[in-house]
Amino acid sequence: MAIVKYIHYGVEVSVWEDLKGQHSKQCLCYAHCKFFLPGRPNNCPLAQGLYEYDVKNHMVTPVFECPKYEEE
Repeated sequence: MAIVKYIHYGVEVSVWEDLKGQHSKQCLCYAHCKFFLPGRPNNCPLAQGLYEYDVKNHMVTPVFECPKYEEE
């Protein structure tokens, strides 16, 4: 498995080639969590905090475990 570099939001980042662009398919938030409301003021505070951290640090962090997950 190769690590590749690409420009993500104006910054060069590194990623495992086969995982590039796959975070939403692996993230528990995207698995129909009723609290995950991206772009809304009432978005899950855990997801929002993680998103803000990722934007600040030019990272992508899928969630694999969460204490708040509830299917919608």
